[in-house]
Amino acid sequence: MKRNDYLERILKARVYDVAIESPLERAPGLSKRLRNTLLLKREDLQPVFSFKLRGAYNKMANLAPAKLKKGVIAASAGNHAQGVALAAQRLGCRAVIVMPVTTPRIKVEAVAARGAEVVLRGDSYSDAYAYAMQIKRRRGLTFVHPYDDPDVIAGQGTIGMEIARQHAGPIDAVFVAVGGGGLIAGIAAYLKRLRPQIRIVGVEPVDADAMARSLKAGRRVVLDQVGLFADGVAVKQVGKETFRLARELVDEMVLVDTDEMCAAIKDVFEDTRVVLEPAGALAIAGAKAWVAKRGARGKTLVAVACGANTNFDRLRFIAEQAELGEHREAILAVTIPERPGSFKKFCATLGAKNITEFNYRIAESREAHIFVGIETANQAQTAKIVRNLERHSLRTLDLSDNEMAKTHLRHMVGGRAPWSGDRRAARAANELLYRFEFPERPGALMRFLDNMRGDWNISLFHYRNQGADYGRVLVGIQVPPHEMREFGQFLAKLGYPFVEETRNPAYRLFLS
Repeated sequence: MKRNDYLERILKARVYDVAIESPLERAPGLSKRLRNTLLLKREDLQPVFSFKLRGAYNKMANLAPAKLKKGVIAASAGNHAQGVALAAQRLGCRAVIVMPVTTPRIKVEAVAARGAEVVLRGDSYSDAYAYAMQIKRRRGLTFVHPYDDPDVIAGQGTIGMEIARQHAGPIDAVFVAVGGGGLIAGIAAYLKRLRPQIRIVGVEPVDADAMARSLKAGRRVVLDQVGLFADGVAVKQVGKETFRLARELVDEMVLVDTDEMCAAIKDVFEDTRVVLEPAGALAIAGAKAWVAKRGARGKTLVAVACGANTNFDRLRFIAEQAELGEHREAILAVTIPERPGSFKKFCATLGAKNITEFNYRIAESREAHIFVGIETANQAQTAKIVRNLERHSLRTLDLSDNEMAKTHLRHMVGGRAPWSGDRRAARAANELLYRFEFPERPGALMRFLDNMRGDWNISLFHYRNQGADYGRVLVGIQVPPHEMREFGQFLAKLGYPFVEETRNPAYRLFLS
């Protein structure tokens, strides 16, 4: 399909039977801090708290009556499922939604409450999609794709139409979250036709960057694994049609990390009192990163706040990470002499700073390693604090960007294996340290243990429920050097995402 065809499709899209024309609102606090005008396109205010109902309804409303009568099927981890369920409810047709078993309960219940038949299958969207296609063929249902369909893309494109109508003045850039690419393809197809001077900027998590990699490679790339924190955009491969449009219409991509998403959620809450989901805050995080990188001033920017379906249990983790994402908290490891008065000297050297966290345990050594959180204004102030401590002969390691330290270590300081002389060999010899992502469901740990050799000792294990679709687990395993090849085979067979942390300096200071 030619790009120009999308203008007519978007203008004729049937979305307003179910969707509202969401407001385009100035974010006063963020605008002041960024020294730019930031406008939020409030798709979180839709009936299903997400933009997804636009594309789903437009697709289904354009089906032939015979197909609609037979019913539809979709695979989704949440927001698209709710859009399809609402559309089916409004159109009076049957809907089957296949969702991964890891889908948060709030989303499963929301879909079922709209009368859809919910089928839980597999650990990922790919698993759910494969099973949905089996049901489609068996029952003769019509599949409603979450992003790679012209009618779905056109439905999402009505957001671009509304932005152009709601702000007639100059717009320098529009920031859009990217998963499979349906949202950015639709918005870009409209805005680039009518106002080509507007920059279209896609935003992805650093660990789910399928579109950024695909655009760089000039072809659709398949990711081996994707981070699940922003589950709404956790896609291993973008769509064919969405990629074609993105290659032609998207000006650039911006990548952000988990801390930056959490900070953006907090920023939007402070301006609107609404809690966005991680994917919903992606565009805002991207706008902030873009402004910081370019040093932009006086620009008019639009960020699409595309969803607010968040598990309540996840808020604890978001709150913890938000200060780090805004660089308002520094996490430092400081080495001080193990003698009376050292802590007082450290505090005096630090000066009038607000300490947010302090962890220490006495050890049989001439040195003490302390783990400290300090409230800061920005990265520059953190660097200044580190230089000052070093100048006073206090060795300092900045852990503010160390994922293991922020997620696990801060709760485990002092957990070094006890040893005395040769006893160390019997306690923690040949210890390897790994971070894993376990599916958040019964049986995930047993699968890990069943696949592991019985004579490999687990010497460390830390897990904390963060309300996400997966559990972050830190594991120490004692593996003899001559068995490393077999250990590699175990990791490959297990299939859980992992990162080795054995050489992480934070591990060596506090746990090794």
